[in-house]
Amino acid sequence: MTPSSARVFQGRRIWQLTRNDFLSAACLIAHNERPHTPDAVVGIARGGVELAELVAEQLHVPVVIVRARHNTSDDIRQSATGRVALDVEHNERALAGLPQRCRLLLVDDICGTGATLEALVGSLARRPQAPTVRTAVLCRNEGAAFPVDAYGWDVADWVHFPWEKDPGSPAEPLPPLARLRSARPTGLPR
Repeated sequence: MTPSSARVFQGRRIWQLTRNDFLSAACLIAHNERPHTPDAVVGIARGGVELAELVAEQLHVPVVIVRARHNTSDDIRQSATGRVALDVEHNERALAGLPQRCRLLLVDDICGTGATLEALVGSLARRPQAPTVRTAVLCRNEGAAFPVDAYGWDVADWVHFPWEKDPGSPAEPLPPLARLRSARPTGLPR
């Protein structure tokens, strides 16, 4: 499957993910993924690092940080390039200590088009004794075609995350998160 590159931006607002809502979402993701018994949580640098650390801590499993880049900067309203650059050397070193055929939870802050998640899931699938991979993100753009296993918010505008620099424009808090969603059709293995 090739993800859609047609992210949806209504241009009405910048959403703000507050620190408290981030912490609540991380707890929901950890609770949701506990039955899937991941052997490690893999965070995509930069936006997925803090989420990976919190979820891994709650699940009592190791955290691994991989590097992939889809946007040329972290600025609000930055367009995606359509290309994902994987730091193959770093990622191979980071993943080297994981057991073969392990269960991984790959996390990031947002699934914009799905290209970054798809590139990393594909890269993991090509490893000898490929792991089972589930995905979780805080936010999913409504235009993303990638079948994320678990996410918090559907968004159709830019999102400002707690670890990013001030967007310079007023931001509106995301609505409270009561439950996680899934974009993965039921019954599809990964």
